[in-house]
Parts: sequence; C-alpha cells; structure tokens
Amino acid sequence: MSDAPVVPTSIKIVVAGGFGVGKTTMVNSVSEIPPLRTEEVLTEASVGVDDMRGIEGKETTTVALDFGRITINPQVVLYLFGTPGQNRFWFMWDELAHGALGAIVLVDTRRLDSSFPSIDFFERRDIPFIIAVNGFEGSWEHTAEEVRQALDIAPTVPIINCDARLKDSSKDVLVELVQYTMDLLSKTPV
Repeated sequence: MSDAPVVPTSIKIVVAGGFGVGKTTMVNSVSEIPPLRTEEVLTEASVGVDDMRGIEGKETTTVALDFGRITINPQVVLYLFGTPGQNRFWFMWDELAHGALGAIVLVDTRRLDSSFPSIDFFERRDIPFIIAVNGFEGSWEHTAEEVRQALDIAPTVPIINCDARLKDSSKDVLVELVQYTMDLLSKTPV
C-alpha cells in the first residue's frame, strides 16, 4: 500500500447570471471554506449605469469574482467561480469560464432579460449550463416550461428552482449540474 498523497480531481464550475440575481449568495451558502469575495459598495457612479429595478436595496456588487470550494470526497473537489453581473466587468468572464466543466445560470424571473447575456455566453462557447431559478418573491409562479420558453433555451437544458441562501438548495443545483454535464460527456464520442 502506497503512502503517496491522493491528488483530488478538480472540477471548475461557474455561477453566472445578471446583476443582483444571487450569485455571491449561492457561493457563500455552499462553500466549505470562507469564500473569497470581491464585493465593493455601490456608489453614485452606478446610478443610471446599473439596472436596479427589483433590487433597489442592493448595496454591494461583485467586481471581479467570488470563489468557493466543496470537497465531494478525497478524490473530487469542486471549485466555484461566481462572475460579476454588470456588463462593465464582463472582461473577467472568459478567464473565469476557461476550463469549466459547466455553469449555473442563476435567474430572477422578475428580470429575465438580465439572463440572456449569460445564456448567450455559454451557448457560444459550448459550455454546458443549467438554469437555476432563484426563489425571490413570486419567482416560482412560473413553470419550468414557461421559463424555458421565455429564455428560448433547448428542451434538454435542466431548469431547477432554488433558494441561493440555503446550503442544501444550492447543493441540489450543483448536483443537477454535475449529473447533467456527466451525462453529456458520456454521450460524447471519443
């Protein structure tokens, strides 16, 4: 028996979505380590630039990334990278998505239009993604099929309801993404 240390397989996952949909909250709720956050206070400079519709009480924003980690077992570790939501920080997205197994597009049904850039980003790069409908007030009044039609996404893309504040709910989203991407990989010819 070898005493060599086990080097875990690293799986990179991106948590993306529009401004204020709960990306930082999701990474914070599920990370086993204190997450790295690059949040700054919103200032007067964002007035007229950032769409605060539906999130008027928001006081901070991610300016680079959020980072968290989850150890599945000694052989598998998930690394979570939360993206900034505003257009002016999108130059970070290519770096954050490089090498990702898949992505979670977190959506707020009160502001579905903010989800289109994230969906387009992952579709153009052939990065598998799922839709997670965050449990804001009234956001679960729509069926998965209604959300699918509104977002104009393929019938194969999973849609799951979640509450990004709750660890178990966020874990369910991660499990759904990993199962979906593993299923896609098993169908890909070698």
